[in-house]
Amino acid sequence: MKAFVVEKYGKDGLRAANTSQPTVGRGEVLVRVSAASINPLDKMTRNGEFKHLIKRKLPFVLGHDLAGVVTEVGADVRDFKVGDEVYARPRDLRIGTFAEFIAIDQDDVAPKPNSLTLDEAAAVPLVALAAWQILVDRANLQPGQKVLVHAGAGGLGSTVIQLAKHLGAVVATTSNTATADLVRNLGADVVVDYTKQDFTQVLSGYDLVLDSLGGQNLEKSLTVLKPHGLAIGVAGPPDAGFAKQLGAPALLGVLMTLLSRKIRKQAKALDVRYEFLFMQASGSQLRELGALYDAGVLRPVIDRTFPFEQTTEAMAYVEQGRTQAGKVVVTMKSLPDVTPSAD
Repeated sequence: MKAFVVEKYGKDGLRAANTSQPTVGRGEVLVRVSAASINPLDKMTRNGEFKHLIKRKLPFVLGHDLAGVVTEVGADVRDFKVGDEVYARPRDLRIGTFAEFIAIDQDDVAPKPNSLTLDEAAAVPLVALAAWQILVDRANLQPGQKVLVHAGAGGLGSTVIQLAKHLGAVVATTSNTATADLVRNLGADVVVDYTKQDFTQVLSGYDLVLDSLGGQNLEKSLTVLKPHGLAIGVAGPPDAGFAKQLGAPALLGVLMTLLSRKIRKQAKALDVRYEFLFMQASGSQLRELGALYDAGVLRPVIDRTFPFEQTTEAMAYVEQGRTQAGKVVVTMKSLPDVTPSAD
């Protein structure tokens, strides 16, 4: 099958290749990929940023989320059948959505929302799961609480804004002038144009900040939190909880603690907290999120689509910062349809 594989770590390490079609385990489904989307995590994975924590054997197929059609099911699979349209973010050691086919653990898969096309659904899994795990699992967001979402027009930010509003929060976001109207339409109550304003000068007393930029932006974000408020970073630095999540050796847990020492010390001095979030695959959460898409509570934001053959160009487009809003999707329009099996 055709795929895009990481043959070596680094910016020039991704290439098109012909690889073997995966076989299906007893608890897995084989999915013919209809579309996949580009995430910052793809660049980080290609560059080897997690190679000491997530052990992958080179070469491996890249890609972290998809929508497609089930073509085969394992002997122990009961909830899916051939012909089902599904979407998923495969677990970390089973990624590989930049390919014609992928075998996925049934626990990571969910039915595609009926209201979304396959291209639209491919833009959803990773960012929707991250939004859910930030707001519901980690922050336990309550109605009336105040949330600051950085980069609100991005794939993650645009999803977090919508979900936070659904949960009853007051939402502020940072945006540039060109995307200010978009983030307002998504539900943002307060929009700070970062080209004209410093968010620390206009915001204060927030319960939660989602930071996807890291560095100085994260440090400044701590200052807009109320006492005991929480800043969640998805761009780092990682903390000991991340090492524990991956089941990494104790020594790496110590290293993660050291990497996040500065920001945690700054947070403590301000009587606030910092946590790193690395989202996890979950088919059950995708089912809940799918219902929100079908109810019109959430909608995907897509910047541009590329044909599958131009996956490396799509990666470069995202890396060069050319995305205006939302996600970039790669599609496989030319593949034949799969005939559903009889019930």
